[in-house]
Amino acid sequence: MIDLEHQLKNPVWYSLNETHKKYAVDLDGVQFYNPEICPFGAFFDETKTAKASNTYLETSEDFFYVSECQTPIVDESKVFLERKVNGCQMVLNTLTDVQITEEIVLLDDTFMDEIYDLVWLVMPGYYKKRTFEMGNYYGIFKHGKLVSIAGQRMQTHLFIEVSAVVTHPDYTRKGLAKQLIAYNTKAILKAHKTPILHTNKGNVAISLYKKLGYELTRDMNWWLYRKK
Repeated sequence: MIDLEHQLKNPVWYSLNETHKKYAVDLDGVQFYNPEICPFGAFFDETKTAKASNTYLETSEDFFYVSECQTPIVDESKVFLERKVNGCQMVLNTLTDVQITEEIVLLDDTFMDEIYDLVWLVMPGYYKKRTFEMGNYYGIFKHGKLVSIAGQRMQTHLFIEVSAVVTHPDYTRKGLAKQLIAYNTKAILKAHKTPILHTNKGNVAISLYKKLGYELTRDMNWWLYRKK
């Protein structure tokens, strides 16, 4: 088994080769998620990414390559870089004790549409409706309305990524996200896996993640490519 440190250097790749193998699209050594599940791809050999990109874009209008430090190669006659997201990876060191005062609900597939709508309201661009299938999603309701969530995305036998942490604008600054992240993190620890998360460099939420016991470990960049 590949150790945790190596898995975290290429989390998309190892997720697709372990827990999420059923969602993998393998194009000559370049791995992608099924485009209905997640718009992410990963590689080790950048000389293979141009051909793989062209093939994958036959079934999707766009996608992200996720890499720590490698730069993908693409066929610029067919593909263009829309933007590069300078991101970072954070890994739990020691979870800070957080008092859970809200009722937190494990969401089932009857909430797929509500989750999708809330994520796209707050953080559009990454989430597909079937991203819900990648892991557990937890939510907080107010007056019968789903107002805050924290889900799970990439994962292997060794780690699970906390993702889709969003709160409706009418319910921010009430500590909902903090409680959801802590609750989700505890659930991952109970599964005997390491909690991780990814975010943009400079994101104001990084200070919250640090207070909860996460620490910055490495760059992790998203290259958004779109079909010409």
